[in-house]
Amino acid sequence: MSEKLIIRENDKIVDELDLLFVNDLQPIDFPLVHRFTDGMYIREIFMPQGSLLTSKIHKTTHPYTISKGKVAVSIDGKEWTEYEAPFTGITLAGTRRILYIISDCVWTTYHCVPMASESDNEFDEETKMKLIDVIEDEIIEKHINSISGSNVNDEYKKILSNNKNELLWHG
Repeated sequence: MSEKLIIRENDKIVDELDLLFVNDLQPIDFPLVHRFTDGMYIREIFMPQGSLLTSKIHKTTHPYTISKGKVAVSIDGKEWTEYEAPFTGITLAGTRRILYIISDCVWTTYHCVPMASESDNEFDEETKMKLIDVIEDEIIEKHINSISGSNVNDEYKKILSNNKNELLWHG
């Protein structure tokens, strides 16, 4: 099965930023909270003040809420807009964001996912993460970085995982 790629006019700008995060900066692990209701996956991320990050590319249009903080957002590398909690908006399918966190921020997305069930909240962390991987395959567009030729999201996850394992190893 071939991966569908979204290529937009300003992807190179965001791809360059993604590579900077992977190659030159200390990766930040943004805490996530995963919740489920019947037919919905809810993903909450905490982003500390001063952070700069890029979003994943979503396949679907879905709502989001900023319940805490203030953030400057550039969609697809274009002009910046500031949003402050409380704020609710709509993410359009295929958009890609650059975010600068002006003050500690909590951002929550809501995804209609028929496979989700309220009982999924009871899973142990390992089982929950396997389910989230399946859900992300449904809602997140695969994107190959135009400069590195790799999936930067996967590279970033590996770095964070290696950093966690190293911390555990060294106590």
